[in-house]
Amino acid sequence: MALARSMRSALKLSSSRPLWTQLANNVTRRGFAGAGPAASTASAAAGKAAQSKDGEVASLEAIVSTHVGNASDKEEMERIMYGGTMGKLSCPEAESQAKKLDFEFKAYAVDAAEEQTRASRKVRIGAIQNKICAPTDAPVVEQRDAIFKRIEEMVEVAALAGANVICLQECWTGPFFFCTREKQPWMEFAESAKSGESFHFVSELAKRHKMVIVSPILERDDHRQTIWNTAVVVDHNGRYMGKHRKNHIPRVGDFNESTYYMEGNTGHPVFDTIYGKIAINICYGRHHPLNWMMFGLNGAEIVFNPSATVGKLSEPLWPIEARNAAIANHYFAVGINRVGTEEFPNEFTSGDGGPAKKRFGHFYGSSYVAAPDGSRTPGLSRVNDGLLVTEVDLNMCQQVRDKWLFNQTARFEMYADSLKRYVEDDFEPQIIR
Repeated sequence: MALARSMRSALKLSSSRPLWTQLANNVTRRGFAGAGPAASTASAAAGKAAQSKDGEVASLEAIVSTHVGNASDKEEMERIMYGGTMGKLSCPEAESQAKKLDFEFKAYAVDAAEEQTRASRKVRIGAIQNKICAPTDAPVVEQRDAIFKRIEEMVEVAALAGANVICLQECWTGPFFFCTREKQPWMEFAESAKSGESFHFVSELAKRHKMVIVSPILERDDHRQTIWNTAVVVDHNGRYMGKHRKNHIPRVGDFNESTYYMEGNTGHPVFDTIYGKIAINICYGRHHPLNWMMFGLNGAEIVFNPSATVGKLSEPLWPIEARNAAIANHYFAVGINRVGTEEFPNEFTSGDGGPAKKRFGHFYGSSYVAAPDGSRTPGLSRVNDGLLVTEVDLNMCQQVRDKWLFNQTARFEMYADSLKRYVEDDFEPQIIR
């Protein structure tokens, strides 16, 4: 509170509006709200440094670093925002290579308490966010292969950083074309989960680096030839381990996904890899707490949330949902979001009375890892490709479960009974008047 009050006072900000929103507005509109021409000029330059060339704020962290110079204030800010100051992993070779390849690289460590009867179970998680790499009017194979090339570069850097399990963003092999409602040429991105081009590509990378890779794709079912939004899990030997299909499909804004596929039919599978038990809650499923919960009840220790979501629709929710899921379900949650603005050949409308447009975005990246104890890493950039590597100790899952006893104090039998009654047509809510 003292930090917030001092920042409001120094920056001449209102007490009735969220502090970080006002900081962002100061950067994007006019630079630092300082007192005097020199401060204004200097901070305006710093504000520009926190923006991308198209005017998007680079990241929340860029805003804060521009305005919070005092070390103790910064430490207090990180305690409030992130649950503490994250330890940083030293990965100089990976950092150097990422710089050469022009993408952001961040690496952190989340420690658990040492135990007497269990050895630590340290795992390095990799989260990759990226822009599309070719114009959307280029041939489909050219678009796909350009992304393959970029992802291979980023996976190689993840290997240099010692990543054991990595996850790509939702429908990573192409643009997020569902806004267009067009079937051609976009349906050509759909492929078999077990034998498609992306499987062979990812399988080779997984085998080469002894990594588990989660590959979210647009799936064409081998049996019925129907389309699904699917995450394929490839084990450290490059073997197809299984898949999960997206449980919840959005019908909001430009996310016209039900034009292409419907809700998944794979339940809430957990994949028992050599590095730990992992699960995938694809994109819109993060808005459904019971979806997160079921992966936890099935024993997940790491739950990835590969996504494609835009700032005007969901950005206030993004820092909260995966973090809340990690707390409530005693596992690590990894939010991954694509980045950039995508332009399509033909105009489309949003069904909101607004004019037709060709651009969809801004996809704001900001990928992060949240821990069961409520802490989280800073996010990746809102505007650039990025790789986040986080070393975690999976022992923390049980340690936090033992501390808070959420599973022990839950009333699953009561919820189950209430939900059973709720799905009946003659349900009557329990209201007392």
